[in-house]
Amino acid sequence: MTTPTYPDTRLYIDGAWTDGAAGATLDVLNPVDGRVIGRVAKAEESDLERALEAARRGFEVWRRTPALTRSGILRKAGELMRARAPETAAILTQEQGKPLAEATAEVLGSAEILEWFAEEARRTYGRLIPPRTDGVIQSVIKEPVGVVAAFTPWNFPISQMVRKVGAALAAGCSMIVKAAEETPASPACLMQALADAGVPAGVLNLVYGVPAEISERLIPDPIVRKVSFTGSVPVGKHLAALAGRHMKRVTMELGGHSPAIVFADADISSVAPLLARSKLRNAGQVCVSPTRFLVQKPVFDEFADRFAKAVAAVKIGDGLEAGTEMGPLVNARRVQAVEELINDATRQGAEVLTGGERIGNTGNFYRPTVLSGVTTDMRIMNEEPFGPVALLAPFEDFDEALAEANRLPFGLASYAFSRSGKAINRLAEGIEAGMLTANHLGLALAETPFGGVKDSGYGAEGGIEAMDAYLNTKFFTHAYDV
Repeated sequence: MTTPTYPDTRLYIDGAWTDGAAGATLDVLNPVDGRVIGRVAKAEESDLERALEAARRGFEVWRRTPALTRSGILRKAGELMRARAPETAAILTQEQGKPLAEATAEVLGSAEILEWFAEEARRTYGRLIPPRTDGVIQSVIKEPVGVVAAFTPWNFPISQMVRKVGAALAAGCSMIVKAAEETPASPACLMQALADAGVPAGVLNLVYGVPAEISERLIPDPIVRKVSFTGSVPVGKHLAALAGRHMKRVTMELGGHSPAIVFADADISSVAPLLARSKLRNAGQVCVSPTRFLVQKPVFDEFADRFAKAVAAVKIGDGLEAGTEMGPLVNARRVQAVEELINDATRQGAEVLTGGERIGNTGNFYRPTVLSGVTTDMRIMNEEPFGPVALLAPFEDFDEALAEANRLPFGLASYAFSRSGKAINRLAEGIEAGMLTANHLGLALAETPFGGVKDSGYGAEGGIEAMDAYLNTKFFTHAYDV
């Protein structure tokens, strides 16, 4: 396949690709070498006003579109995403940095999510409630909540957007999506597939610009009735508070600091490389990435040795090059943030088992790093590193492991490995997280709920639970014997 030329990205408002009102653009950089590869249009307030009005009109059309028709459009969009996967994945790798194989998996997984919600669009059932007297019908009706403002991140620019778009469109909502300026072209590919599949003008709108300006304009507007955000905890708290002041329904999928608990009876020879691969997916820039590896003392040294060797063997490079297993971080700010956390830990006595340094002077490459001897007073054990860094800490018994796993205010994903059904079941009851995967990696499937607790947010994306956030419940009682 010939690598496609990276395209400039425009706004998508009311069924048309358009420049921003002022003609301003933002540079898009290739994280491999830092060069400018394209530009993205910057939305002004007047563009946002047009998008709001378009979404308002689009909602009136889409809410009355039969569920079977909505289902067919979503399914067609999934088919288009599959057919266009090679070109879309290459664009995604150029702007985000992840290896082409990972980018391709993201595109194909997003197509599957569209297909999943295509089926859920046909199953938005209400129910009948038995009446207390004759001549009365009591029913529950599910209705789309209205216009949705969605804010999506750069680490999975297609799949995080499609989780919101798929559920909202299936429910009958219209949307304005603010996608990440670092990775604008791949969300535009998704938008084009949906438009080509038949989503009417105004139902979907895509904007870019200054994030704070866009959120401060969209969220308070009376046209918007639902907010969905994926991103950092501080930003999520700010947007949730803003939405709360205007009584907007909110879904928040925020950061984590995921524990991976490895008990002494686990098969270390298979668990260590499995977790190493999971840790380095997307260069660790994954909200559910395992980060705190809590390993029972009898097998700690063996795990640390096998894990560090697996991490050190990973091939790093341009995601478009054959054989690359880990690409660069998305931008220079992310490299600096990771470096600061690692330096703070090593100053306080953490041992670097492998990595701990930048690679070269060009681009945003950082060598995958494994730290041992970490303590809970180090910043890196309390702040999400969001990079290729693994923290290894020993524990004595179950209670100590569970206490450390639950110590932080985050509660997104968690991992556990043990041959003991009792230990796994106790963890399932005691872990303070929205997701636990035990003895395999089984998160973020189209049919399973995805979300966290505590500071990691609330609400679910994925599975049948994702539909709830986009539907209002109306009770209708009718006395017909009059």
